[in-house]
Amino acid sequence: MNSLTPGADLMAGPPPIHLPEDPAAAELVEGADVMEVVRRHPESPIAWATLGLLLADQTEDLDDLVTVYAYARVGYHRSLDQLRRNGWKGHGPVPWEHEPNRGFLQSLGLLALAARQIGETAEWERCAQFLRDSSRTAYDELLGDPDGDPDGDPDGDLDG
Repeated sequence: MNSLTPGADLMAGPPPIHLPEDPAAAELVEGADVMEVVRRHPESPIAWATLGLLLADQTEDLDDLVTVYAYARVGYHRSLDQLRRNGWKGHGPVPWEHEPNRGFLQSLGLLALAARQIGETAEWERCAQFLRDSSRTAYDELLGDPDGDPDGDPDGDLDG
């Protein structure tokens, strides 16, 4: 017995993932203190990404950049947990256009840039490619690379 649906595209990839709303996002938009939002919502990728971006905007110190990297990594791993709970199988589109996906995409983009800044080239390349594979729009928006240059962010800094 054949279980294939007639007319199904056998070469199609997985459907896009659309994560649920993140309660931390509304608090951040309302101007809540970022550290307090992280404390209330430690599972929130957007809270960790925002905390990392805030620190990245304030520093060029390598020790602080390692902290940015750590915040981004926490947001990235919280994102992977969230993606898996919502049916993601380890690959496939995560559209930037769906606002709740941005916590994952921003964490991944920040992780890529922070890795590059601290000299972790292999992690920079892996994360940049993962971001591109997940959402080309997010890749262009976060790494500033509209022309597909494999080096990504033209000036290599964290503040875009």
